[in-house]
Amino acid sequence: MKRKLIAAIGVAGMMFSMAACGDSGSSNSSKDPKDRDETLTVWLMVDAQSTWPELVKDVNAQFKKKYPKVNVKVQYQQWADKAKKLDTALGGDKFPDVVELGNTETMQYILNGALAEIDPKKYDNSDTWIQGLKDTCSFEGKQYCVPYYAGARVAVFNKEMVKKGTDSDKLPTTEDEFLAAMDDVQKEYGTKDKRFSSLYLPGRYWYAAMSYVHAYGGEIATYDEGSKEWKGALSSAKSKQGIEHFVNLVKKYNKADQTKDEQDHANVVANSKAAVIYGNGWEAGSVVEGKSGNPKLKGKIDVAAMPGPNGKPLPSFIGGSDLAVTAKSKSADLGEEWISMYTSEKSQEVLASKDILPNNTKQLEPLTKKPATAPAAKAVPEAWFTPIAPGWTSIEKEEVLENLLLDILKGGSVDAATKKADAKIDELINKES
Repeated sequence: MKRKLIAAIGVAGMMFSMAACGDSGSSNSSKDPKDRDETLTVWLMVDAQSTWPELVKDVNAQFKKKYPKVNVKVQYQQWADKAKKLDTALGGDKFPDVVELGNTETMQYILNGALAEIDPKKYDNSDTWIQGLKDTCSFEGKQYCVPYYAGARVAVFNKEMVKKGTDSDKLPTTEDEFLAAMDDVQKEYGTKDKRFSSLYLPGRYWYAAMSYVHAYGGEIATYDEGSKEWKGALSSAKSKQGIEHFVNLVKKYNKADQTKDEQDHANVVANSKAAVIYGNGWEAGSVVEGKSGNPKLKGKIDVAAMPGPNGKPLPSFIGGSDLAVTAKSKSADLGEEWISMYTSEKSQEVLASKDILPNNTKQLEPLTKKPATAPAAKAVPEAWFTPIAPGWTSIEKEEVLENLLLDILKGGSVDAATKKADAKIDELINKES
């Protein structure tokens, strides 16, 4: 799909902005590494700080050994406001040299000329990078970011609660049996706690909602070869079927605030207010560990494929992050080298040891055989992704999908809400942000 973007954007303007950035840092790259005395500013998301801080520390020590005078400043960002902060930073004179981007964010920055081109040959396992991540970093045969890690969503559940309600600590594999099990768990715990949700699905959880859309054969948007434009497809019959199915599950099983998103759903399980969530595989660890984790649940949390409505596992969004050097960086070569160390095969082993899906199929393969990671790892090949379109980031920023779900949860019809969402998608999706 990425090649189809060429006809949908102002390529000449984009290439001009990229060319204007030039080859940042070339005057310093010829210096002896021991004489480099710049500051390299790295923006990582808070996940690295909370879940794999030792990797950041080890890579910085490795980098310091080669460049003793270079000061690496790692600044941790929150997902909620990172995009706004980055846009402001890139428009000024205090910007990061290296930035982590969610894989749905990259295309906007590539098209705006904000990211420097990279050479995949400088990075370990680039020949086996997971295609769904690699595609989000590519444009016209060139690469503008490096896959960091992958993510796929699965059922994360409290085995003890499921067993008490159903006499089995395993989740059923068909949706009918799964929902019957959730009914039993709800009876067991919900009678005592009216805020308990056997299946906790937040109403604004659009990744989950769109998984149901894809399960029914629907799509968020489709590309028209004739007009060379993307067009919203949520009001199609199959898409509406998936959305209605998701909303019905939210209404039936979510006994808490149905208008929330999924940001704290692992914490809901940690507080024993839910038996099952649909989350990233690594969130099973978040239930037990970290500031919001509950260590008393150690050994009680498991993962499994989420049963879908068509007799198969629910299709997962292929999430994940990429790392890029900003085009304005005056230390671009240092940024590339830091990313190379941080995404090396050794570094990816650290992520894999924490049940984070690595950026390449070579290191992903062993995780398909490990019980804790098999459901997520096996979901990667069949995973879906958002439209690789110039205006997708604007759709996320304006919370088009979240608002669609809220409209329905507040009493609006699926027909009216999806038509409204499609109109907004049509307005934004083909515009370069």
